[in-house]
Amino acid sequence: MEQASIKSRLERIRGRIEKSATSCGRDPEDVKLVAVSKTIPAESIQEAIEAGADIFGENYIQEAREKIAVFPSHDVSWHFIGHLQSNKAKYAVKLFDLIHSVDSLKLARELNKQAEKIGKIQQVLIQVNISMETTKSGVAGKDAISLVRDISQLEYLSVQGLMTMPPYYNEPEKTRPYFSELKDLSVSIANMKISNIFMNELSMGMTGDFEAAIEEGATLVRVGTAIFGERY
Repeated sequence: MEQASIKSRLERIRGRIEKSATSCGRDPEDVKLVAVSKTIPAESIQEAIEAGADIFGENYIQEAREKIAVFPSHDVSWHFIGHLQSNKAKYAVKLFDLIHSVDSLKLARELNKQAEKIGKIQQVLIQVNISMETTKSGVAGKDAISLVRDISQLEYLSVQGLMTMPPYYNEPEKTRPYFSELKDLSVSIANMKISNIFMNELSMGMTGDFEAAIEEGATLVRVGTAIFGERY
């Protein structure tokens, strides 16, 4: 893919983010774009970096390790956005600035253990399965507060907010209630003022529905296809 194509796609996405944020009275600077780079080759990531992308989201540990090794000197941030197994926790804490998909106390404890080994405070989001789809990971909404309270005791984890993936719809408006519910949950948790728990981030919205997510409070939108084109 030509650099101009990735650059122009990024510019369009940024324009849409700015328009969505402005339309609901938000500062566009409060919405960060995560370029979803799973299965995307390093050359395309390089083009995106040159076009100004500075946060990349990966779903698979091994693939991410290989890519991150290519860009050690670049001032970019790497986020893990896929389902994370506990046995991969030691790699995740070494590679990623933010892990979006913590959905169990077992995983949180393993991440905490591995982060302690390298003297790192690992920033994480709690993945909430608002839609209760059996095909998706995430803690049930009704159990999220209990999980957050348990994780607050872990010294080497810092909960920065919540993440969700709504059901897939062709109509973005149908995803809005799920985003709204995650925002409400975030506000409820923030009001509890739990030690070591911050509700700074809401990771929600992808290529097909990120504008609705922004209008409902998203601070991190995960966009891949609209930047890089169809998956390789």
